[in-house]
Amino acid sequence: MEELIFSAKNYKDELFKQLSRIGKCLSSDKRLEILNLLTQGPKTVERLAQDTGMSVANVSRHLQVLNDSRLVKFTKKGTYAIYSLADPSVNDFLHSLWQIGESQLSDLTRIQEDFFGDIEGLYTLTMDEVYEKLKGGDIVLMDMRPEEEYEAGHIEGAVSIPMEKLDLYLQQIPKDKEVVAYCRGRYCVYSALAAQKLKNEGFAAFHMAEDIYEWQKYLEQKH
Repeated sequence: MEELIFSAKNYKDELFKQLSRIGKCLSSDKRLEILNLLTQGPKTVERLAQDTGMSVANVSRHLQVLNDSRLVKFTKKGTYAIYSLADPSVNDFLHSLWQIGESQLSDLTRIQEDFFGDIEGLYTLTMDEVYEKLKGGDIVLMDMRPEEEYEAGHIEGAVSIPMEKLDLYLQQIPKDKEVVAYCRGRYCVYSALAAQKLKNEGFAAFHMAEDIYEWQKYLEQKH
């Protein structure tokens, strides 16, 4: 019996030791940022470096840790390594982490409120409101993310207008319809800044805080 108890304890210890690999991996804010970017679609090391403001060498080191913990995977295309999330469950986990953070960390909510509160005239639509307006054909839904993220997946009916190209598209956006912008989710500021700029240009403009993942989960619940 004592041998069985000892064996059971070793079994439990080994399980938690393996789980701690993921916990240690997520102890870096930069690795969390990389994972968040990969929820939007596969990216090269060079693109991740550009989006995070880190060097290619630093991004590569973080990706190695994430790869060792089996949270990401990569494929080779010529001389480029293209990284993606290892499994859709990683995306599920990350969104659960964001929800826990918003629920338990008051600083997280304060930082968001301080930033978005400074954007004058910002109006946010719920997913219900966006869904109904899309169904009625009453809005132009703009995806503010980079083109490759739009191509990896987007809300049906949305048009791709990357944030850095917004000025070029202004003349093509009809002013007789409401405009709703979305981007990478509640921690992304592109949609809020785009909505403010469009509003200043005379558009009836709004932003949606949720990302593609949350939109897909919303549609699953509706159907």
